[in-house]
Order: sequence, then C-alpha cells, then structure tokens
Amino acid sequence: MTLSRKHSLLIVFAFIFLLSILTSEAIAGFRVVCSTEDIAAITREIGGDEVDIEMLARGYNDYLFMMSKPSLMVRLSRADMLIYQGMELEIGWLPLLIQGARNPKIFIGQPGLLNTSLAIDPIEIPIELDRSMGDIHPFGNPHFQLDPINGIKVAKLITERLSQLLPESSQVFKKNLKVFSDKINIRLKNWENRMKRFKGLKVVAYHRIWSYFFRRFGLEYGGTIEIKPGLPPTAKHLERLVDNMKQNDIQLVIQANFYEDRSSKFIKEQTGAKVLILPASVGGVEEVESFFDLFEYLVSTFEKEAPLPAIGLTAR
Repeated sequence: MTLSRKHSLLIVFAFIFLLSILTSEAIAGFRVVCSTEDIAAITREIGGDEVDIEMLARGYNDYLFMMSKPSLMVRLSRADMLIYQGMELEIGWLPLLIQGARNPKIFIGQPGLLNTSLAIDPIEIPIELDRSMGDIHPFGNPHFQLDPINGIKVAKLITERLSQLLPESSQVFKKNLKVFSDKINIRLKNWENRMKRFKGLKVVAYHRIWSYFFRRFGLEYGGTIEIKPGLPPTAKHLERLVDNMKQNDIQLVIQANFYEDRSSKFIKEQTGAKVLILPASVGGVEEVESFFDLFEYLVSTFEKEAPLPAIGLTAR
C-alpha cells in the first residue's frame, strides 16, 4: 500500500467519523440535564421517549459536595433544559457549572431552567442564620426526595414545564404523570402499612438527610453523629451521643452510604446498636434504579434489620 493511499483512507475515515458526530448532533432530541439522579429518575418517568436525559451527580455522590468539572460544563452547554433540586443543595458547584457552560437556554429567568424545590413545602427552615451553627440551609432541608409524595409534586412541576417547552408532547407528559402518580399512591399505602410497626422509633443519623422520610413514616431523631450540620464529630460529641443512646435505649443508627463509617462503628461497639448503611438517592446502590426502587429498598431494609420501638415489641 502506498503512502498516498494510506492518507486517502485516513481522510475517508476521518470524514466518516466527523459525519457520524454531526449526524448524531442533528438527530439528538430535546436534551434535559438534571442536577441529581433523583430528579433524573422522576424526569425520566414523565419525559419517556420524548426527551434525552443526562445527570450531573450520581446517587452515590454526596450532592452537597460535587466538583465543578469541565466535562459537566460541556453537558450543560448542550442542554435545552436544566432541572435542579434546589434549596441550595447544589449551591457549591452548580452555579459555577452554569456560568462555565455559557448556555443562554439555562440562564436564570429562562424557561429552560427549573428549580424543583418550588413545588415543595420545606421543613426545618432555620429561625436565624449563623455560620457557627454549621452548614445550615436557609430555605429548609433540601433532601425532599425522601418523601414519595414530594416525588409527585416534583413530577407535576416538571410536567408543566416540559409541556410549555414541548407543547406537541404535552398529552404524553400528562399521561405519564398520571401513571407515575397512581403508582406512587398505590405503593405508598403498602410502604406506610409495612412501616407502621416502627412508628415512634428513635434513630441516630449521621446527617439530617432523613427528615422527610422520618416525617412520612413516623420515625424520630435520637441525635446526629455530626456535631453540627456538615461538621464531623469530635470524640467528646460521640461520647455524649453514646451516653444519650444508652439512657434512652436507642438501638438504631442509620447513615447514607457516602459518609465515613468509623463513627457509627464506634457507636455500635459502645452501645450494641444496629447500624444501617443506606442509599439516600436513586442510584445509591446498584439495585435502586428508579424512584420506586428507592423506597422499596429502604422499607425492606427496615423490615429485615431495624429493631422495633419498645412500645411495639409485641407487634413482630
């Protein structure tokens, strides 16, 4: 083979490669980028085959502490829409990504930018703002994905905005919303029935990620491993927490699986409490692929491994 022929083949292959890229760009659908895997899971239920969905953070990430990587800016630069969780959950990294993407479709005030927390009635809004209190959220607890009903509220908001941007597909979105809402309502009755036995159970958590889940299913905080939100525990704090658990017979510790587990292991050694390392989001573990999977996994784990509150020992 002559050198010129090799060059000719390289030019042909390069042309084919470039053409494939341009073609894929041309036929690409409506691109929706979601900040978290939970929002992506809900958007997928509503958008179906009408939209192409990407996400910035995976369910095994701590959504509060992501890196503003250039590769994520590229995703946003091509987005027709950005849907984010809100309540400043992504405040440390998402604004930088939006700025770097330079995509006018997702600028503040544009219909291509959607804050899903606008659909939520927030809890744990601080009375006063003081940085000495730790990493507090001024607009309330942002981990609202851990209440199934909030999933419906978010889905309605997404349906409205997608219908505005893609009116030709609005009936599809509304139909998908009904299917999603019906599934949640039916399954929620099952989940609530199975969690009844744990009503009133006091639980120590690493971080107050679980507040919406606790409110929905009647659980209570018995303390947190963090000394303050976002601040790791000191030895003295852990000692006080252990004493409190012994005095109040608190037998369960739970934490999201992206936190360090040295502290919970120490507590287990000192108290004999059960420790559950759980996914707090869709995609947090391999088995949790959908919004429905998340709650089935959490409820099933409680059924199998959580101790009953003292008042309910005879219920098992």
